[in-house]
Formats: sequence, structure tokens, C-alpha cells
Amino acid sequence: MNNLIVFLVALCGIVAQAQAQAPQQQAPPRPTCTRQSLQSAVDSYFAAQRTGDRTKMAFADKVKYLENMSEVGADQGKWNTALPIAFSRSFLDERRCRTFSEVIVTEGGSHYVIGTRLSVDNGRITSIDSLVSHKGDWLFNANAYLKYSKQEDWTVPKAGAHASMQELIGAANSYLDLFSDKVEMAPWGKPCARLEGGAYTNRNEDPNATCNVGIPPGVLYIVNRDYVVDEHQGVINVFCRFGNSSTGMPDSHTFRLVDGRIRNVHTISINLNPEKPSPQADDNGAILR
Repeated sequence: MNNLIVFLVALCGIVAQAQAQAPQQQAPPRPTCTRQSLQSAVDSYFAAQRTGDRTKMAFADKVKYLENMSEVGADQGKWNTALPIAFSRSFLDERRCRTFSEVIVTEGGSHYVIGTRLSVDNGRITSIDSLVSHKGDWLFNANAYLKYSKQEDWTVPKAGAHASMQELIGAANSYLDLFSDKVEMAPWGKPCARLEGGAYTNRNEDPNATCNVGIPPGVLYIVNRDYVVDEHQGVINVFCRFGNSSTGMPDSHTFRLVDGRIRNVHTISINLNPEKPSPQADDNGAILR
């Protein structure tokens, strides 16, 4: 027995020594940013999008380019096309060093509602990820999207009305979980309105309007959820896919919370099968049947 104990002690010593000598893998350094550096990156994106000159963006040496959740060449994304931006909103996530911007285009040959994410490190853009919606995408109508976006109140919540990061993530997930679990409860507030591609749920400006207006029947899992959380503005954006994790509909859901309750929902959803156009909305935000 004593020999066994001596052997085990020696073995433990050998293992400990081997672990100490083994090269330690270090986690990659986290990106660093401030709200100012994130806003500067967004400003450079807007300058590039308005002119179609991507060199106006403050890119890092290595950049990942995505459009509609597929990698593209730097010269292939919509950021290479000069677009007259009619309206935009941006949200900044200092913890994740990311931004999200809604861009609405209602002039020119084609209309667009674009959701663009930037990842930023030390003031340089390390990835750009755009969802570019246009005619044929889910409930699309840029005129309606512009109309209701401009009339909505997205001011910063008053002191004491801010939601924490976890509350924002929890609220977003509770809504997205409704598509697969119909008994899930989302923290709805009043008034609340959903703007989906161009379709709008509160066209009459009802002060008691609710966003609890129903979810399509059946079970639909919303996967690949990825977050941009702006605690200062009380907003969370979720990039995700409907259904399949690699071929499901690319989607952006943006939620605004006040006092922990959802007051606004904006969605941009990309139809990957142009041969089967999605339902559309009219200029007043009604769904065309």
C-alpha cells in the first residue's frame, strides 16, 4: 500500500510538472473601443455609402466582408454603390465593440432598407456585415419604413428607465422564442409598434397600441442569434436566421425598451428565393394580400 501511495504521489508530480512546462494557450485579445471611436467608424461608413467609395471607411489591415450573411469580396458589397440616404439610426455597443445602423433609401432607381453592422478595434473596422433588403423581400416597402421610422420616438430613455444588458437580451430572446414556443411571454409595453419591412402595426397612432398582435402558427426556430446591445439608448439588435442555421432567412430584429418593456420592434428580412417574392406592404404600411 505504501508503495502505491508513493507511486501515485510521484505520478501527480510528473503530471503537474508537465502541465507547468506545456505552452499555455492565450485567449485572443479583446477588441478595444469607445463610443466616440464607434461613432467615428459609423460616420466613415455613411460617407462611403453616400459616395460608393469604400476607401472612405476606416478599415483595419484585415477585414471580413459580408452581405446577407454570405462572405463577399470588398468590391462586391452594396457599400460600393452611392446611395442617397433618406434616414438612418445607429446604435453602439462598447462591450462588444460593434455598431448597428439602419439605412433607408427611397430615391433613385431602387429603394432599400439596409441594416449594417460594423466590428471595430482601436478605431478600425475589422468587419462589415450588411443585410440589404429591397423589393421582393419580406413585407418590403421603403417608403413606409421611412414614414414610420421618422415619426417614432427613439429618444434615450430618461434616468431610471434604462434596461440592463441582460434585460435587453432577455426581452429580445423572449420575443424570438415565441416563434417556437407560443406560451412564451414577451415584456410588451404600451404603446408599442412593429415595423416589419414596411408593414406597420400602429398606423392609427393609438396610444394603447400593443405589439402582441400574434405570431405565425407552427414551430419555427430562430437560430444563430448575435447581439448588438446599446444600453445607453435602450436598444438591442439581433442578427439571426429563421429555421436552418446556414440557409434560413437572414434577419435583423431591433428592439427598443423603456422601463424594461418593449416599445418598438423593427425587422429587416431577406428573401433568399427571388423566384418566390415575399408578401409586400403598401406606402401606408398595410400588408398587400
